[in-house]
Amino acid sequence: MKAAIIGYGKMGREIERILTERGHEIALVIDQENAHDLDAEHLKGIDVAIEFTTPETAYDNIRTCLECGAAVVSGTTGWTDRLAELQELCRRRGGALFYASNYCLGVNLLFRLNRQLAALVSRVGGGYDVRIEEVHHTQKKDAPSGTAITLAEGIIENLPAKTGWVNFAPGIEHAANRVERSGDTPADRIEIRSVREGMVPGIHTVTYESEDDILELRHTIKNRRTLAQGAVVAAEFLCGKKGVYGMEDLLK
Repeated sequence: MKAAIIGYGKMGREIERILTERGHEIALVIDQENAHDLDAEHLKGIDVAIEFTTPETAYDNIRTCLECGAAVVSGTTGWTDRLAELQELCRRRGGALFYASNYCLGVNLLFRLNRQLAALVSRVGGGYDVRIEEVHHTQKKDAPSGTAITLAEGIIENLPAKTGWVNFAPGIEHAANRVERSGDTPADRIEIRSVREGMVPGIHTVTYESEDDILELRHTIKNRRTLAQGAVVAAEFLCGKKGVYGMEDLLK
C-alpha cells in the first residue's frame, strides 16, 4: 500500500512507524511547512491518505483528497458538524472515506456496551442520571473529545430522557456548548466534563448514578500506538474500496 500521512505530529509519527513495520510505502508526508503540496500532483498514485490534523484544517484536507481521487482515513475530531458534506461528496465522486472519532478497538467495544447499557437503563428505569467525563493531555485542541460526543450520541439514541449534551470544561477556552458550572446542566441533557492534564492519551468514563448506587463504564488508553495501529488497519481495509465507512464496518 502506498500511503500519505497528513499531519506529522505525535500521531503522524506513530502512524509512520506502524506503516513501516507493516511493510507499506510512505510516499508523501504533509505538515504545516509543506501544506501547499497537498494537491493532485503529489497525491497521484497514493492508495490511501491518513489524516490526523486539527479541527481548523481537517475539512479542507479531506475535501482535497477526495477531489483528487485519493482515498482518505481521518481521525481528526472537533469539526464533524460538516462530515456529512464530505460523505456526500465522496459518494458523488465515487471515492472512499473512512472516519472514526477513535481508532482504538477497546473504545469501539465501549461504544457498543454504552449503547446497550443506555437501552437497558431506559427499560428498567431505576432513577439513574448519566454523565460523561473525558480526560486528555493539555495539547488536545478540541473539547469535548470526539469519543465523548460519540458516547453521548449513543446514549441519546437509546435513552429517551436525554435529548442532547452540554460541555462543562473549566479553563478550556475552546470548549463547545460550554456551561458555566456543573449545576447548570438541564435534566434532559448529558453533562460532558472535559479535563486537560499532563500527557494523558485518553480516559473516558460513563457514569450512571441513582440515589442508591453508581454504575460506571471506563476505558483508559495507555499509549497512542493503539490509535495509530487502528488507523493503519482502517487504511488497509479501505484500500481498493469505494464508499463511506467507519469502525462498525471494520469490526464486521
